[in-house]
Amino acid sequence: MRPSLLPFFIFFSVIPVEEGSFENVSSQCHKVLNDCMEMHSSTIPQCLETKMRNCRRRRTRINTPGLYMKTVSPSSEARVDTEYGHVIYIPSEAVQKSSDEQLKTSGRQVDLTVSILNPSLFEAHSNEGSPHEQILGVWLGKQDVHNLSDPIRIVFVNANQNGTGKCVFWKLSNNSEQGNWSTDGCKTTQNNTDFICECNHLSFFAMLISPDVPDPAHVQRLVYISYIGSSLSVVFTIIIIVLFLCHRKSKADHSVIIHMQLTGSLLLLHLFFLASSIWSKTEWVFCQSLGLMLHWALLATFTWTAIEGFHLYLLLVQVFNIYIRRYLLKLSLVGWGLPTITVMICRVVGAYGKYTITKNSSDIIVAMDLCWFKTENENSIHRAMRYVTVNGYLGLALLFNVIILAVMVVKMRQLRARSVQSRGRVRRKWKDLATILGLSCVLGLPWGLAFTIYGPLSLAGTYLFNILNAFQGKDHSMKCMTQSCSKRNNKLKNYTFL
Repeated sequence: MRPSLLPFFIFFSVIPVEEGSFENVSSQCHKVLNDCMEMHSSTIPQCLETKMRNCRRRRTRINTPGLYMKTVSPSSEARVDTEYGHVIYIPSEAVQKSSDEQLKTSGRQVDLTVSILNPSLFEAHSNEGSPHEQILGVWLGKQDVHNLSDPIRIVFVNANQNGTGKCVFWKLSNNSEQGNWSTDGCKTTQNNTDFICECNHLSFFAMLISPDVPDPAHVQRLVYISYIGSSLSVVFTIIIIVLFLCHRKSKADHSVIIHMQLTGSLLLLHLFFLASSIWSKTEWVFCQSLGLMLHWALLATFTWTAIEGFHLYLLLVQVFNIYIRRYLLKLSLVGWGLPTITVMICRVVGAYGKYTITKNSSDIIVAMDLCWFKTENENSIHRAMRYVTVNGYLGLALLFNVIILAVMVVKMRQLRARSVQSRGRVRRKWKDLATILGLSCVLGLPWGLAFTIYGPLSLAGTYLFNILNAFQGKDHSMKCMTQSCSKRNNKLKNYTFL
């Protein structure tokens, strides 16, 4: 997997070192990361921990991106501000403990080094969440610093992305060169979107971000609702498509064709959702393919709801002079072509894989796996692609359809204002309200509940979103059946009257 586009150090020279000899060779500080990545790929954190303490500082005014070096007096405290906004506060107690007796008596200064590293260098999975975009390595002097009464403070700026976070450090295993993330000796506090870590030792520090997930009991109910709703939607959409194909005329109405395209996209969406949930633990390549198809079906559904809005506008507002040459072909190219181009771009950057959300509640760990955008080894590009192609895409489609619905309401009021009949006004208002609600469902406005699953109404919004959209295929199919039966009854009445 490609590493995220964070401030990796760029090096062009390598010092040959034998495998396992971390402490015997003193490299220049700005070359340590490159040396460790090339010669100790399986034990990079241990290599960095040892070689950063003994590295030689180059005398140059050229700054290395992501590397901060300064000297501190043994009796003073220190502060390092990074270009990403993260701040490290080193108390004087830590500086004194890092100095040997010779430095303390001579008054010489202590070397302080801070390095911003990529999470992909640390191969460990945690049920607490995934590391934030930057990991901070902090080294002070030659001595190991631990058991501080005055802790080290690290502020991770803008780390809260609608989730909970825990401050962790990289803890090497006793009997191996591997390690894992641990919270021992660290305390986490939060200030708006910033997390503040207070630890009584030095090491590699990171924020494990876990998305806000409902309690396990609610998660189980939501999973059942999703599976039941999606299963019913698959059954009903198949029925309506089969009926359409059996009774299709040689030249069907454009509105019916567009309805069937939307029905087809909903069928594919619910089918791939069930498949991605069931086979989320399969081979990596197969899960990537399922994630791509699920994303493609979701975008196709959003696109065809927007096309429904566009077609309604032409029918009810434009009315005259609406002939468009090869109208259905052009709509199909947009409805299926635009999602295809989008998912191909996401596939090129390697955005698909296993999407995992974990929730800890006492001794219970609830994990939800889905073949979707990957969470393991996710970088800033993958995260940006997910937000743009899901949240942004949905937002644009909803904005367009909300405008269309507002135009429909204005047009309806204008038509009602021309009517001079006063009888049945209350009944007509209820009928208009039912029409608006029906149009809202056709235009996919229930998808807008996705933006309410954060904040104080998150639980209620999650339930409403799951119920309305899981059963959306069934409701859409029932609406198509009702319209079809209504048209047949009208034709039968007209035939009987004649």
